[in-house]
Amino acid sequence: MRTELISIPTPTTPLDGALHRPDDGVRARGAVLLFHGNTMNFYTGAPRFLPPALTRLGFVCLAFNRRGHDILSIRDSRAAEGAAFQLTAEGIEDNRIAAAWMAAQGLPAPVVIGHSNGGMLAVPHVVAHPDTPALILLSAHGGGRSGVQRTSRAGLLAGDRLDEITSKARALVAEGRGRELMLVPGWWYVITAESFLDRLTEMPDALELAPRVTCPVLYIRGDRENAETYPAEAFAARTGGRCDVEIVQDCDHFYVGREDEITRLVASWLDRIMPPV
Repeated sequence: MRTELISIPTPTTPLDGALHRPDDGVRARGAVLLFHGNTMNFYTGAPRFLPPALTRLGFVCLAFNRRGHDILSIRDSRAAEGAAFQLTAEGIEDNRIAAAWMAAQGLPAPVVIGHSNGGMLAVPHVVAHPDTPALILLSAHGGGRSGVQRTSRAGLLAGDRLDEITSKARALVAEGRGRELMLVPGWWYVITAESFLDRLTEMPDALELAPRVTCPVLYIRGDRENAETYPAEAFAARTGGRCDVEIVQDCDHFYVGREDEITRLVASWLDRIMPPV
């Protein structure tokens, strides 16, 4: 594949990423937009290991950083940025901006592939873009008003200190200190007070939105992942169209050592759903 590093303007921090095109001689088939997982980026996980196979099929792939990428980072100053500061509305806007950028390049409406938090954000994106030809959810969590509680019950984010950390976040926001960082016991380790409260109240509910998703869907989950947190079967039962579910054996949330199997499932499903024209 041929790869070009790109930067997409936003009202604040630009979205950095990579545009992967098929090699010369490979017949173009379509486009793919990849949404990374929480605190991840365009050069780790599925946005890194899927494009070589997808470009061989003829898909142009855009993998990009949302403004909420990694945990903490800096750019051209000592001002911090990253997922510790992320807000749901900003993530949704970033996905819309990236899709509009692809359209401005003359590319067709893309297949959307989202991992984890990127998968949860992919659902409202597809609802807002009904011309999406297909959706692939890779261990997408369910989001919604109960998402933080589910995540914490699983030992992540606030863990068994949810009430304590919620109270602290509310107090900081009330004092005008919403962008102050708080340590939390589970992954994501550090988060601002306003970002924590945003996750409590603003995350879209993937299961509520599922009936409005009418394009073909592939939902993949590892067998080591919790079905309540990553609700593949429940989503398939509610979706407005076809939804195929694959549970990958001996597989964790990050697909460590199972990247080839995930790639095979994604590529073979897309090959069937979107045959060459």
